[in-house]
Amino acid sequence: MEYFINCNTSPLTEYTTPLDRQKIHHLFRRLGFSASVSNIDQYIGQDASSIVNDLISEAVNMPTLAEPAWSNWTRANYPEDEDLANVVVRSQIGEINLNYTKALLVDNLRDRLSFFWSNHFVTELAVYDAPPFLYEYINCLQRNAIGNFKTFTGEIGLTNAMLFYLDGAFNNRNSPNENYARELYELFTLGEGNNYTEQDIIETSRALTGYVNKGEVRWTPVTFRADRHDANAKTILGQTDNFSYDGVINNLFAQRRTEISTFICTKLYEFFVHPDSNDFKGNAQEIISGMATTFSNNNFEIAPVLSQLFKSQHFFDQEAIGVIIKSPFDCFLNLINETGFTASDTALKSVINYSDQLSQKLFNPIDVAGWQRNRFWINTNFLIGRWRSAEALLETFWDENKEQFKTFGIEVTGSLGRITNNPNIVARAIIDKILPKDLLTEEDYTVAFVSFRALYEDSNTYEGEAEVPSWTMDFSRTEEQVYELLKHLVRQPEFQLK
Repeated sequence: MEYFINCNTSPLTEYTTPLDRQKIHHLFRRLGFSASVSNIDQYIGQDASSIVNDLISEAVNMPTLAEPAWSNWTRANYPEDEDLANVVVRSQIGEINLNYTKALLVDNLRDRLSFFWSNHFVTELAVYDAPPFLYEYINCLQRNAIGNFKTFTGEIGLTNAMLFYLDGAFNNRNSPNENYARELYELFTLGEGNNYTEQDIIETSRALTGYVNKGEVRWTPVTFRADRHDANAKTILGQTDNFSYDGVINNLFAQRRTEISTFICTKLYEFFVHPDSNDFKGNAQEIISGMATTFSNNNFEIAPVLSQLFKSQHFFDQEAIGVIIKSPFDCFLNLINETGFTASDTALKSVINYSDQLSQKLFNPIDVAGWQRNRFWINTNFLIGRWRSAEALLETFWDENKEQFKTFGIEVTGSLGRITNNPNIVARAIIDKILPKDLLTEEDYTVAFVSFRALYEDSNTYEGEAEVPSWTMDFSRTEEQVYELLKHLVRQPEFQLK
């Protein structure tokens, strides 16, 4: 697959042209996991500003996942037998993963962001393996996803998932542990080597000591022990004080405002606009600089900078459409939303399982740096797996309700859906809905049209009939035609993009 160089030269100036279908699709593929025909249709002709305002307001006010009955359990609440306890643990993790996936499917921006932040403030469930800690972590992601980044940084570091993952729960004054201090600067706020020193890490690790009171029972939440905290003076980022945890966060955001703003806005840009933020042919650095100024001027509030970006001419430039490689979750959840197929628990569990097989396991990124995204998702093994998994998901929908394939074909074709006798019109409407841009060549369209028409044109279908009747969407095997076309499309290079 060709590597897309960023040639986008449009500015951050607001995009004021009423949005057409392609641009609304683009907006929903980036801000969420796409949208159905009816959801897209309701926005056609509206301006970006009003739509983005609505989506941000919805995200800010979105409730978090309901608290499960086991959210405050410790190991004492589980069976004594380790094997039996593991069965309960796996069931609880499966429960919250399913509920979170449902949220990803329907909540759009808030949980698109919470998913993004889970790959920024990385923890690995496999390390701490405690369902109550996982719920606390998800709750923190959702509450802060479109809030204040400074507050977010302070809160996430004291979640039990993070304390155990990066050894904060073992960081005491007599033996400071540098893991969290290092990642706080390198991965979470500044970027590797960006205006901090090894001595800053050493001194910061001293300031973060004391959150080590784990209780006698496993999975008891960590609390602070003053006698395990180093209260002596430390010099961090050029400032000397007897820093505590809160002091570290306050000092960091006061002394490195520009660096934090640029680093975070670069990550947001690469996730939402284009994976290439270098200035080869476009003006990405200029855009990121403008975003960083907005971020800093708004005291690290996330919503204003996203509002500026999502309303911009730069975001809606043609060079920004269809240039990001879908993650596994993108592939599967986009397919569900774009077709409007009913997502049963069976189907969503398959999404979780297929994504896991393709190396995107929920709350288990590959390491502390997270999934590298984009081209990371495409290699020979993954590509074949993506094809087969998407086909298997379509088969699940087919087995559960064949009629919904015909319904989708009619809906996506609009007023022509019931009356057209040209199968190519329906096929092109489906192609345009599922793919962010056109197929590459007219020959590709011809092949796709053939895959849609084949069942109708097969002479065996009408064996014994004197004349082949005119085709309509009421043809007895229309749902199967849509099924075959979708299976063809999920194998196309263009389907891998958003």
